[in-house]
Amino acid sequence: MNTFEAVRIVAAREIRVKLRDKTFLFSTIFFLLFSVGATVLPALLADGASTVAVTGTAPAAVTAAGLDVRTVADEAAARAQVRDGEVDAALLGDGTVVALTDAPSDLVNALSTRPTVELLDPSAVDDTLLVLVPMFFGLIFFFVSLMFGLQIAQSVTEEKQTRVVEILVASVPVRVLLAGKVLAGTVLAFGQIALIAVVALAGMRIAGGDSGLLTLLGPAIAWFLPFFLIGFVMLAALWAAVGALVNRQEDLSGASMPVQMVVLLPFFAVTMFSGDPAVMKVLSYVPFSAPTAMPVRLFQGDAAGWEPVASLVLLAAATVAVLFVGARLYEGSLLRSNGRTSMAAAWRDREARRLADLETESA
Repeated sequence: MNTFEAVRIVAAREIRVKLRDKTFLFSTIFFLLFSVGATVLPALLADGASTVAVTGTAPAAVTAAGLDVRTVADEAAARAQVRDGEVDAALLGDGTVVALTDAPSDLVNALSTRPTVELLDPSAVDDTLLVLVPMFFGLIFFFVSLMFGLQIAQSVTEEKQTRVVEILVASVPVRVLLAGKVLAGTVLAFGQIALIAVVALAGMRIAGGDSGLLTLLGPAIAWFLPFFLIGFVMLAALWAAVGALVNRQEDLSGASMPVQMVVLLPFFAVTMFSGDPAVMKVLSYVPFSAPTAMPVRLFQGDAAGWEPVASLVLLAAATVAVLFVGARLYEGSLLRSNGRTSMAAAWRDREARRLADLETESA
């Protein structure tokens, strides 16, 4: 059996186990419902009666439609209230409707003839979406990477605790076992994320999302997928190493705290500073926050065309480095059964094993 075949067998076993896990199935359903809600909710929130500034007397059709009509002195005042967000739209004396990003459908439909529509800032993103989209990307990456990462760590610890790992290592190399677990977790997590992305786009269609919104959100979701894939592989190696450092499930929570913080802090940073372009630009190049920050910047229109490519390359380089560190800690602690192993001890033990293997080969 070659290395690739061994990795495939280990990964297939892990995938079969997880597909029968009720927690995995329920979490998938939850995230699908969440993605539908996140895409449909903005349309539902926009269904209230619009506030309209008018110059002079409002037409009877507008009054009958139940709109909140506010009389202003002149057209300049009407445009100023629209730009400041005090009203949703303005109806000028010549019948022109003035709006900021999109004309309110209830006002347009109330008029007897379709008026001329003037948009002051057609490229602006709705304020509700500016809050929901960063939260959407952040929650998806945080919960999925945390959930699947913990499952990888728990699987490794369980095999150590039951001493099954000794049988497995006798059949396949340690790195093959690690590669299989990381591959299985990545396939399941990426499959879940891809399904959520498809459902989110479908939810936008069902909610009546316009082509402008799809144009903004589509590239962000498309870039989120490769960012998530590479970012999860990086974190999966760390989770597997954490699982190998302990011998009991009870000790896993404390040992995994550093990795949990690595996942948690970027989530809070992106959601809290999504409105600060300078901070978001820095976060989009930090490997642990880039999978969330860069898609958000693409949605907001703040990223140049070359930036996601550069950020993805930097993330890939960081992933290679983290994989090396995680594999070394995993190998140095997997077969140790004398309590919790420190990272320093695991690092030294892996080096000692390598030197011993070289001496054996030389002899």
